[in-house]
This record gives sequence, C-alpha cells and structure tokens, in this order.
Amino acid sequence: MLLSILVPTYREAENIKILCESIAQELQHIPHANYEILIMDDDSQDGSEQVVQQLQKSSKYKIPVSIINRKGKKKSLSAAVIDGFAISKGEFCCVIDADLSHPPSAILPMVQSLQNNNGDFCLGSRYTEGGSIDIEWTLSRRVISLVATLFAMPLCRIKDPMSGFFVIARKNLPPLNTLSPVGYKIALELMVKGNLKKILEYPIHFSQRIHGDSKMDVRQQFFYLRHLRRLYQYKFPVASEFVQFGMVGGSGFVVDVSIYYLLQYAADLQHTTARALSFWAGASWNWYWNRKVTFSEYFKSHPLRQWASFVLVCVFGFTINWGCYYMLTEYVDFFSSYKIFALMAGVIAGMGFNFMFSRAFIFRHI
Repeated sequence: MLLSILVPTYREAENIKILCESIAQELQHIPHANYEILIMDDDSQDGSEQVVQQLQKSSKYKIPVSIINRKGKKKSLSAAVIDGFAISKGEFCCVIDADLSHPPSAILPMVQSLQNNNGDFCLGSRYTEGGSIDIEWTLSRRVISLVATLFAMPLCRIKDPMSGFFVIARKNLPPLNTLSPVGYKIALELMVKGNLKKILEYPIHFSQRIHGDSKMDVRQQFFYLRHLRRLYQYKFPVASEFVQFGMVGGSGFVVDVSIYYLLQYAADLQHTTARALSFWAGASWNWYWNRKVTFSEYFKSHPLRQWASFVLVCVFGFTINWGCYYMLTEYVDFFSSYKIFALMAGVIAGMGFNFMFSRAFIFRHI
C-alpha cells in the first residue's frame, strides 16, 4: 500500500464526510487498494462512526475509509496519531487535521515531493514561499502562532514547525515507544526525535474552520509549553537543564534577597549575618523547584536526604558566593555602597559550581 492517511478526530462528525470525499476526489487516479483513510477517533459519541459507515456504503468514490474508536484511552491528538502509525499499512503516512484547515489537494504533491527529492519528511507549510493563512485569522491568533513558532525554531530549522499537516516515509518513523508528545504537536516530536536528514516544506493555504469547535484553548497552550520543555531537554540536555537551573536560581534569588532585607530591617541584623541566614531560605527553595522541575526526570532519593545533600553542595558554592560578596563589599567602594550588586555577583559565581555538582551527584540519572 502506497499511502495511509491518518485523521485524528474528536467531535468532528460534520467535517468527516466533506474531508474524506475531498481526499478521495484528489486521489481518484490512485487505485483504492493503494491508499487508506484511518479516522482515529477519541470516542466522540457524536455520530462519527455512523458517518464513516455511510461513506463505506454509499459514497460515489468508494472511499477506503475506516474508523478506530479509541474508547477508554486518554483523549490526545498526538496519541491518536501514534496509534494510527501502529496499525496503518502505507509506505507513506500522511497526517491531516479533520477541521478542513489543511488542503487535501496537497497530499499527493507532498508524497511525490518525498519520492522525487529523496526526502524523509514533508511538512505542509503556511510560512514558506507560496504558503498563506486565511484572511479571517485574528491578530491575537497570528501573534500566538508567531511566538509559538519562534519558541520552536531552535529545535528544527524550518519555517513552520507548528504545522500539523505532514507526510513521512514509514521507514523514517522512530520507534513509537520513544514518542511521548504532550498535546497536539506530533510533527514537532517526529522532527526532533526522528532521524530525519532531509525535511521538505510544501506551501499550503491554511483555511479557517467552518464546522465544529476549535480544540485550541489555554490548556492546549500549556501542554505545548510542557512539550517544548521535553523536546529541549531531549535535544539540548545540559544546556536546557542549565537554563532551567538558572531560572529556578533566579526565583530563589528573589526569595534570598527578600529574606536578606527582612532580616536587616525587621530583625536589625548586620548585613553579613543577614546574608548568611538568607542563604538557607534560598537554598531550600532552589532544592524544591530543581527537584520538581529541572531534574524532574531524574532519580529522586528521600526528600530529607536529598535536601541535605543539596544544601551541602550549596554550602561549598556558598563559600564562593559569600566570599565574593565579602571581598567586594569590604574592598571595593562601589560595592560597599551598592551591596545588592555584590550579592548578585556572588550568586552568579556560585551557580556554575552548584549546577555541576547537583547534576552529577544530587539528581542522578535513573
């Protein structure tokens, strides 16, 4: 079989008939036995199964379509596509949205583009030359799309990494058990985790939904950010962890500084004593959020034992941190007047040491 077309759906009964007939019309010169349409449905209970049964019996195009009800499974566009990969038979797999935003007329040219150019993956692109977006897109949606695209750019050097319309040769699919997308950006997952040496972009016009409700909401945008974090950790493990470690350290710095000033002005302590005490609050904050976020995929020993180990490492880092602070405030006039900058310099000096030892000894790989 040449081609498997996977359509992940949830409550898209109004669109299934239109989409399938459009696909069949575009592929009418291909023998029916050479392609299949798999509706990967997340138990919509909206009449989708009846629509597919009607298409199987009465469509003038004799559409080779079937529906797989993912009843009892977690509703997820990406998981539905992965299930579709597992059961499909085509030499090439195409994924297309059910909301009629992607043009079926592009399916065959995308397959041919892979065949003619010896490509591994072809993406239907809104932003490559010749691509376009429906004029009814709002400014806010355009801005959200642009920002999301910029966030994904370092992961794969293409113009439209957010597209969900693509064709991939089956031989280039990574092991399905290695895929763990959060949300709906399965194409981005494949481009990052697959061994794809040649990614092509085919220009498409992205249309506005006509029937049904969009599944894009704040929850899906949060899932996208979680997915991005996973992919950055996969592709740039050390750099990604260092950035997250720094972000956690930045929030800990706010806690540290708040306690530092509180102890000086509320408890009337000397600034050096206040600095020594505020360290413990900042270090504890950093340990908790590094365990929860930065090294969440790592081995987690008993919390109290791990906290003690983390604080011990931070004590060594704090030797550099506090020593830098002390030297600057005692011997450099500028820093004696602006002690907050001395505090910042000490934090930066100790952070690299803390990260290296935390990664190697406190939050070890499983």
